Amino acid sequence: MLKSKASFANRIFALVLALTLGMASFLLWSVGTHAEDDVPAYSGSPSVALNNNVPGFTDKEITTSSFEKYGELDQLGRCTAATACIGQELMPTEERQSIVAVKPTGWKQNKYPGVVDSKPPYLFNRCHLIGFQLTGENANEKNLITGTRYMNVEGMLPYENEVADYVSSTGNHVMYRVTPIFTGNNLLCDGVQIEAYSVEDKGKEISFNVFCYNVQPGIEINYADGSNELAPDAGKIADSNSFIITGGDSGNGSVRSSAGSDDPGIPAGTTYVVNKNSGKFHYPSCDSVNDMKEKNKEYSTKTRDELISEGKTPCKRCNP
Repeated sequence: MLKSKASFANRIFALVLALTLGMASFLLWSVGTHAEDDVPAYSGSPSVALNNNVPGFTDKEITTSSFEKYGELDQLGRCTAATACIGQELMPTEERQSIVAVKPTGWKQNKYPGVVDSKPPYLFNRCHLIGFQLTGENANEKNLITGTRYMNVEGMLPYENEVADYVSSTGNHVMYRVTPIFTGNNLLCDGVQIEAYSVEDKGKEISFNVFCYNVQPGIEINYADGSNELAPDAGKIADSNSFIITGGDSGNGSVRSSAGSDDPGIPAGTTYVVNKNSGKFHYPSCDSVNDMKEKNKEYSTKTRDELISEGKTPCKRCNP
């Protein structure tokens, strides 16, 4: 009788354990993947609209009270959703600090000269889910993921800039949510879903729901662990003879400590760096300079007044 009871208890324990492990596996599979089925395969554009570009905020979620909330890391140490009501009161008032101490999942850094458009040409950035210019977060591990240079600059940054410019110029608020999308137990996300909605004008100026692809043209990436290598067709992007692969720990997006001739990438005598696309000018040490594609940079020796007289506008990040 005692043996029978013990056997029954063991079976119950095994059943409970199996259910627990099964549920944990399901949670790991499903976290941050609610948009996955709606995302088309990457086809050359850094981002794509989801749900007809309509964000999914409910009436209860929408507020004019600024806040920021960063989800807990999951059981694999991966970031989950970050949500905020962006207002001027959340925007940074101090210089950006180093974030190099944070090692997000899937961080396997390499350089690809001639393929990745940055100096130095690191594949990965420590990407803020909610950009520093919006909430001033530095080394917050709940807000930093491993993302390609392409996703960070071509995918996410234009949307962050749109929100930052709107909030800075109007004083209004924007609901903002960024959700990294992982397939299964992969350590590197497929991309991020970004939703935004301007509150006071009920979405008239800001309203979007997009997915930014965590890819890098010319590079093959293993999303299970973040390992990467030059793609067979990378020659279409750059001369493969210039390819060098070196492990590293940069690509952190932190403040550049020097400017002008102290930075080998900036000509001596440079007073400002102008973004040819946006017409904004920046101090050479501004983070936005590192975010630009090299082909969009114009190194200027002109004065602030001269640039403004030409129709250029000062960056709201570094306030030159």
